[in-house]
Amino acid sequence: MGPGETTDASDVLAQVPVFEALEPADLEQVARVAVARHFAGQQVIFREGDTSDTCYVVRTGHARAVREHTDGRTIALAHFGPGDIFGELAMFDDERRSATVETLDEVDAIAISGGDMRRLLREHPDIAVKLVIALGRRMREANERLTRQSFQTVQSRVAGVLGQLVVQAQAEGAGDHDVLVTITQADVAQLAGSSRESASRFLAVLERAGVVTQGRGRITVHDPATLENYIY
Repeated sequence: MGPGETTDASDVLAQVPVFEALEPADLEQVARVAVARHFAGQQVIFREGDTSDTCYVVRTGHARAVREHTDGRTIALAHFGPGDIFGELAMFDDERRSATVETLDEVDAIAISGGDMRRLLREHPDIAVKLVIALGRRMREANERLTRQSFQTVQSRVAGVLGQLVVQAQAEGAGDHDVLVTITQADVAQLAGSSRESASRFLAVLERAGVVTQGRGRITVHDPATLENYIY
């Protein structure tokens, strides 16, 4: 990347939780080994089982991680938007990909190869320490979230998923009301760890209450604050 692109990449990396412990000079070091990548909509970035090599930070656009069930179904694991990172374990080892990541629309991303990142960590051990601390914090947060979800009802989990997607949309410029979220009922159910039928019934309840309006592959959340009433 050129000087201007490196500065832009540093700004994007600064928003990523994995890199939150890094100082501006550290971020610039990481940005220097980053490469700008563009993907078309509905494009597979990598497939489950592929040899791991590169991690990606989304600059613009959206993608999702999916896994193939043994019965042929596709199960959504996560949605990614601007500032999100995926494939980050490639920074540390060469394990095969645990999921397939595909774009939902056009995606501009910052790519960092595992080899480049590991060389950077060898040259700057202090960056490695900061990354380990940040990854440890992220793992604790994930464990706490899973613990909370294990005690939550389907309604609470679905409302939580919608709330997270609303926050992501607002970070991209959506307002406080009538927030459009591009996602299918099936993906909402899978992200919430529920059956499609249960999620669909609760979304219908939200629609009758005027909280959301459903469309084909999209949900408009009219009053996001109301979702908090369903999360406990």
